[in-house]
Amino acid sequence: MLKDGTRIEADLVVMGVGVRPSLAVAEAAGLTIDHGVVVDEYLSTSAPGIWAAGDIASWPDPHSGERLRVEHWVVAERQGQTAARNMLGRRERFDAVPFFWSAHYDVTIAYVGHATHWDRIAISGSFAGRNVVAAFHAGDRITAVATIFRDDVSLRAESAMERDDQPALRRLA
Repeated sequence: MLKDGTRIEADLVVMGVGVRPSLAVAEAAGLTIDHGVVVDEYLSTSAPGIWAAGDIASWPDPHSGERLRVEHWVVAERQGQTAARNMLGRRERFDAVPFFWSAHYDVTIAYVGHATHWDRIAISGSFAGRNVVAAFHAGDRITAVATIFRDDVSLRAESAMERDDQPALRRLA
């Protein structure tokens, strides 16, 4: 209802269709751009002495072999910490396993790893029971795991991916 008493009835649809980083400053500075500011494994840009982190940084993911940008605040925080240490003279690679989580009303979904392509998705659990694990398989490797209300599995999958422990990932899925 509006302040003037007018009653409005409508359905509401909210849709997220992605994030496009604002690259104007980076482009004007002459930094290399490819769907974000291109950084190396140390989060250094193409210009000496300049680092990038967070939603804008496109980094080489050692786990998938692909260049990624992940729009999640925890990834941005971790990258910022790594970039800061490197600004202080360390040579620390950013090699965290990519992940995100999102809450949709009363359902929490977590995703760890990176799967652009897969041969099959092995699903265990119950969607109706809100207890699901979905493992994305590419050949004989599990490249990503999505969960619904299975944070324990998501954390163990992240740990297994950090160690490149495929047998441990197969036990989770």
